[in-house]
Amino acid sequence: MKLNKKRTALLGIFVLLVAILVAVLLFMGRSSSKKEKIGFVMTGSIGEEGWNGMHYEGVSAACRNLGVELYVKENIIEFTGECGPAVEDLVKQGCKMIILSSYGYAEEVKDVIEKYPQISFYTNSFEYHADNVTWYFSRMYQARYLAGIVAGMKTENNKVGYVAAMPVSEVNRGINAFTLGVRRVNPNAVVTVAWSNSWDNEEEERKQADKLIKDVGVDVITYHQNQTYVADEADKSGVYSIGYHQSLINGSDKHLTAVVGNWQSTYEAIIKQYLRGNSADYKMYWVGMDENAVKLADFSDAVSDDIKSEVSKAIHEILSGKDVFSGVIYDNEGKLRCKENQAIRDEDLLKQFDWYVEGVEIYE
Repeated sequence: MKLNKKRTALLGIFVLLVAILVAVLLFMGRSSSKKEKIGFVMTGSIGEEGWNGMHYEGVSAACRNLGVELYVKENIIEFTGECGPAVEDLVKQGCKMIILSSYGYAEEVKDVIEKYPQISFYTNSFEYHADNVTWYFSRMYQARYLAGIVAGMKTENNKVGYVAAMPVSEVNRGINAFTLGVRRVNPNAVVTVAWSNSWDNEEEERKQADKLIKDVGVDVITYHQNQTYVADEADKSGVYSIGYHQSLINGSDKHLTAVVGNWQSTYEAIIKQYLRGNSADYKMYWVGMDENAVKLADFSDAVSDDIKSEVSKAIHEILSGKDVFSGVIYDNEGKLRCKENQAIRDEDLLKQFDWYVEGVEIYE
């Protein structure tokens, strides 16, 4: 009798353990099946350096930290007709949040965006707006301003070069902020801008850099493109350069510093916003130095303590609330654009920033 009771008790314990195991497995299955899927479209590959590599590293780290799955579409070149099918495929794979990481994507696939109002799209192009689209970017112009201070103090002939992609608001903000930084410390310096008309065109970027170096005679040069071709060309010519996206660790001392973003921080912020279910409440997410989103990379040995001190002073001003685009600002045609004790509104910086500050010359 006692043996039967013992067997019954053991059987009961076994059944209970099996039930617990089944429950755990079912819970795990449900949890994994509910794991959020994030889509990410990029113009280059995940392994390249520059813009695409930095963004991929940032978004992949953010997804790992937040426990969501990342689905990537690589090498989707703007305005080739490839972006639409890439987005459609991400939707089919179950992505409810899709990040369009290049400037022209949103305009290119606006019909697809409107087709899926239930999908949350994030884009760094402010030109296109929809109920299911949130704009995100870093205030890179703040670090551009700091880089301008470095260039303005480093140039010996007051000729600074800037190879820019195209005259859109994002690029123009960078040109103007950089020039304000240059002329803060060197009112006689001129920033000459040459256009490559592309985010990634090695031949054209090297060509424009060469023109600025040989024809104009710039002794410091920077750029706004995905790759480091301009810095490479400057190094070959013995000209100082300031990079974008990443520091050239293996570069010479001629590479003074770089304008860089902490994209992991930015992507974690917008993915958290989406996971909380309030992506529709925020139409713009623009973060800067106060949220550790932008900075200058380490300085080379060619950057003096005096330059570092002036940069530190400007950083303190920005973190204390002084905007880069504030105070008296004239454009390069002599028109007053901002008055004393005033600042240019974010809306104006984003929408139609189609003019250049005093000190900018366009290379023809």
